[in-house]
Amino acid sequence: MYDPKGNGKEKSVQAVQFIEVEPPSHLRGIVHRFLELKTEEPLAADYCFHALPDACTYIVLNQLDRMITGVAKLRAASEEFNLGKKFHFVNIRFLPGVWQGDSEQIVQGAVEVPYAGDLPLTNLNEELSKQSFANSQLILAGFVEMLIGKKLVAPNLVTEKILRNLDEIHSVADMAEFSGISPRQLQRTLKRTTGFAPHDFLKVLRLQQALNGANTWSYADQSHFIHSFRKATGYTPGRYSRKFDV
Repeated sequence: MYDPKGNGKEKSVQAVQFIEVEPPSHLRGIVHRFLELKTEEPLAADYCFHALPDACTYIVLNQLDRMITGVAKLRAASEEFNLGKKFHFVNIRFLPGVWQGDSEQIVQGAVEVPYAGDLPLTNLNEELSKQSFANSQLILAGFVEMLIGKKLVAPNLVTEKILRNLDEIHSVADMAEFSGISPRQLQRTLKRTTGFAPHDFLKVLRLQQALNGANTWSYADQSHFIHSFRKATGYTPGRYSRKFDV
């Protein structure tokens, strides 16, 4: 099953805590992980967060400034965000294609301004601030259940079939075949539910497979793989593995 790596963690910085927790079993077709990223003490230098494209949608909650929260996703290339010397974020990472809410309210990249949308995200952020992350799982699960009830998130059968058969998919035609729909329907469905055209969606899946240690499947040759990896992450595979843990 799809196990995306949402960021690379700099090996030279040990004082940043990054915790991933699986959601309750009844939410696993919707949520990939609940996440916490924080510093206990101020760092000596600003921390650069290397976000990796994963086609997922995130709810981002800044625990140090509880008005700053929102719904976010990345494009098909990595981005680097300067988080400063002290930070504390709690995130919900949704699987690709499950977000059904207004796409115009999704931030492309970092969430840096007070939330002005309709969801009770600032209330959630305030509630989480009173709990440790270990004690926040029921609150986060309850919030996701509320989103399901409002039909703002829902299982996506097309992306679910693609992700379930990743090892057998090598082209956009394969994606359509395993999804049981035509290439034209695939184009419309992926663009509407993930924001990606099929070719770009496949590039993200290829990158994630490589980050998970899979063979460089669906690349014509090693040089093609290196070129594609550097275009997506800004690093060659060798330099990336020396600098980051994933």
